[in-house]
Amino acid sequence: MIDVRLFVLGLAGFFWGGLTTPLSIHLARRYGIMDIPDARKIHTVQMPRGGGLGLWAGYLLLSLYLVEGQPSQRFIVTGATLIFLCGYLDDMCSLNPFLRLGLHFLAASMAVLPLGLSPLTAAVALIWVAGMTSAYNLIDGVNGLCISLFIAASMALFCLRSPGGMAVGTCMGAMALGVLCWNFPTAQTFLGDGGSTLLGYLFASHFVTSALSALGKKAETGGTVRFHELILLLLLFGGVPVLDTLVAFSRRILEGKSPFYPDKGHLHHLLISLTGSPLWSVSVLLVLQVITLAGGLAVYTRLLAR
Repeated sequence: MIDVRLFVLGLAGFFWGGLTTPLSIHLARRYGIMDIPDARKIHTVQMPRGGGLGLWAGYLLLSLYLVEGQPSQRFIVTGATLIFLCGYLDDMCSLNPFLRLGLHFLAASMAVLPLGLSPLTAAVALIWVAGMTSAYNLIDGVNGLCISLFIAASMALFCLRSPGGMAVGTCMGAMALGVLCWNFPTAQTFLGDGGSTLLGYLFASHFVTSALSALGKKAETGGTVRFHELILLLLLFGGVPVLDTLVAFSRRILEGKSPFYPDKGHLHHLLISLTGSPLWSVSVLLVLQVITLAGGLAVYTRLLAR
């Protein structure tokens, strides 16, 4: 049976994402928040950034709906606002990368620490949430890729069956679909750092709130989640963004470069070189994302039932 509230949330989210994106495009052009082409980028013309503005505003409204039944929502929405404003400012004038990383960890702590997880689990979750925030930004190199991966992740969040996760997965996934109409296949705007980091943070923080909290409660009644099982779970739910980040960082280190050195060696760049088509690149990585998320759901279901 279809939950009417979730259906309304999804429908409202889709139209919100689709109708607020033109406003973000206008603001980007008005204030010169533009992505300038260079040798590392695929696009050849200046493109408005800041497509995540509508996503952030929509999430603020969604939080008003969620906060009564989810007290931790206050902390997550504060962290999400910090993440978005940091990225949006970075779209306008480049910030120090270490400052950005510090703010990502601060926002991650807002999502993780109120949950009362064990010290080891909390530490791992903190690193994972901050890492996911950056990983979604790093994968945002082809039209539609970051948003498509987030939509798949939102579906997985819905499948965790927690009330907050289902609402966020439905509404934010639909909202991202509305924005996708302006970003794929021909882009009229980019998410920008504010939008891509926001998507990574939202999925990661709500996954931790939904899944790790449930596993933590199970541990209180005698269940156990071994450390390697926790790492496997986070890697699978991290999906393509985490895989791409690990591969990129390892390759750069082996080449004697800084792991943060930007280049055209990401998975989507390699797939475009092989296929000659950005569409194929997005399609292949989206299928891989679905496979890893399905694996994560299988592991989570087994851990919860054990």
